[in-house]
Amino acid sequence: MKKLSLIALAAMAACTPKATEDMTDNKIHLITLDPGHFHAALVQKSMYEDIDSSVHIYAPDTPDLDLHMAKIEQYNSREEKPTSWNSEIYEGNDYLEKMLEEKAGNVVVLAGSNLKKTEYIAKSVDAGFNVLADKPMAINAEDYELLKQAFATAKEKGVLLYDIMTERSEITTILQKELSQDAELFGELEVGTPENPAVTKESVHHFFKYVSGSPLIRPSWFFDTKQQGEGIVDVTTHLIDLTFWECFPETVINPEDVSLVAARRWPTVLTPSDFEKVTGQTEFPDFLQSSINEGNLETYANGEIIYTINGHHAKVSVIWNYQAPEGTGDTHYSIMRGTKANLVIKQGAEQGYKPTLYIKPVTEISDEEAQAAIDNLLSTYDGLTLEKSENGWKVVIPAKYDIGHEAHFAQVMERFIEYYKNGNMPAWEVPNMLTKYGLSTKALQMASE
Repeated sequence: MKKLSLIALAAMAACTPKATEDMTDNKIHLITLDPGHFHAALVQKSMYEDIDSSVHIYAPDTPDLDLHMAKIEQYNSREEKPTSWNSEIYEGNDYLEKMLEEKAGNVVVLAGSNLKKTEYIAKSVDAGFNVLADKPMAINAEDYELLKQAFATAKEKGVLLYDIMTERSEITTILQKELSQDAELFGELEVGTPENPAVTKESVHHFFKYVSGSPLIRPSWFFDTKQQGEGIVDVTTHLIDLTFWECFPETVINPEDVSLVAARRWPTVLTPSDFEKVTGQTEFPDFLQSSINEGNLETYANGEIIYTINGHHAKVSVIWNYQAPEGTGDTHYSIMRGTKANLVIKQGAEQGYKPTLYIKPVTEISDEEAQAAIDNLLSTYDGLTLEKSENGWKVVIPAKYDIGHEAHFAQVMERFIEYYKNGNMPAWEVPNMLTKYGLSTKALQMASE
């Protein structure tokens, strides 16, 4: 039986949804399954020529659906470039079975609790759906084994299974990658050591933040590592992905090409008032009681992994604080160490909390040589300039390339659409995803021991 929440009804009131059972138009017909993370909505912040405007949503009877539909309605009703999504909602305890039975679309979008995500992936792929899943696809070793089976099934059935890697679309990261391929400027990637890796990526996030101009309300399960996963298997997937993507572009990275060196984890402490502000709940739910210490919640949201890729040392770390100081936000630090120059991304107070890319020579490099490296990129990224900075240069990037994190979801979707239309993905994508999740889940095991 179909149930519609009040917010869902409001989101649908503007227009009558059209049926999507007839999918002979070669378009993508989206299904959103059990949305519980705001990333599920961000995929729909834009409209796409190749995606039908009607979206089928299957979800249990929880507040998560109302939060999801509120964001869809916000996008549909905004003044500037409003979207025109039509939502057809099934709300009930048999939501998964109903989705598999009705086959109302051809691409399943997954962004929510990670407790069942790998199961959702496996069952969706087995039913012949393509899947676009938010990270992480697997949060423990058992999930990873199921994920491997899902990728094998996807290959057998000829469907796509892809995770949402937004950080590949961040302009400073793109340019860091491009400049690292310029041997005249960068030289070769250092081998590094565990203490001084060739590549380091550090990410600081905050539980309380604003999304699309509104305070973000997170579901209480977000703080349960059995449902969300620990930090060492969550945001680190972005960072591991970038080390593969930047250091060895378009190259297959197999498990034997990666070696885990060290891993550690530690908790973030939230007071009852912190928890209420970010979830709207006045008490810690029963499933979090095992994580309560002296009245406060300890959630293992932080982690660090040191590993080698093709013999080069890398380190990734993620930290979750409760709330950033006023005027600040999430931050990112990255360094790629070359034999001629280091490429550094900073996002601190000095940079106004905006990612900024620097070239730091370790051998003598002239202004002309540095400018030549930038000139080589101008045909693709026009408007780039250099500005002298302490011990090197700052890469000055035109504002048109700084589109913000939320817009990166549309760029990921455009990439997925291209893969869908081609009927396949680049040969390195699937093996690199498998290696990435194998590394993160193995790191969790090591850190837990």
